[in-house]
Amino acid sequence: MSRREELEENLHAVQKRITRPDVTLIVVTKTYPVTDVQILKELGIENFGENRSEEGSEKSAIVPAQWHYQGEIQSRKLRDISQWADVIHSLDELSHAKKLSNVLTEDIDVFLQLSLDGDPERGGVSRENLSKLAQEISECGKINILGLMCVLPLGRDPREGFTEVAEIHQNFQREFPGARKLSAGMSGDFEIAIDCGATHIRVGSQILGPRSAHR
Repeated sequence: MSRREELEENLHAVQKRITRPDVTLIVVTKTYPVTDVQILKELGIENFGENRSEEGSEKSAIVPAQWHYQGEIQSRKLRDISQWADVIHSLDELSHAKKLSNVLTEDIDVFLQLSLDGDPERGGVSRENLSKLAQEISECGKINILGLMCVLPLGRDPREGFTEVAEIHQNFQREFPGARKLSAGMSGDFEIAIDCGATHIRVGSQILGPRSAHR
């Protein structure tokens, strides 16, 4: 089987499991070669995700698409990220939002990263601080809050976790009606996330195969 045939088969298998037409599939291509991205673009994929700015910059220069940055934000990398990413999924600090606003030449879409357990190593803002942060970021300019993004804590039951995330998102929308999107769910749990209301899912290995160590 050729690589194209393999990717096409895997992609169709995932697409058949997406049960709502409003769900955006983001194919996470970190550590995979740009040739895979080119094949997937030819197969109709328009949204790609990267966790490292260097990879995102390289691949987006070759493959025009909607590019999503999903990794941890480092202040010194914000200018670089803003030059290639169309959407940022991991904004969780006001200082980063202010710097981002200052370096942007045009508006950018963002998801605020929600933390369910407060683990600083995983990033995200707590439920209690979410509204305050969103209000402050909305005053920065050039930053459009699409909604929330969440990665469940390790060991958390997916159904229970995504149900909680959906509840938080619904409450958040009452205060920020434009924030209608929810980025949640990855290769191992995206079907449950969709069932709980996710509008954006981030799938890598289910389409591209086992991920090797970064080159």
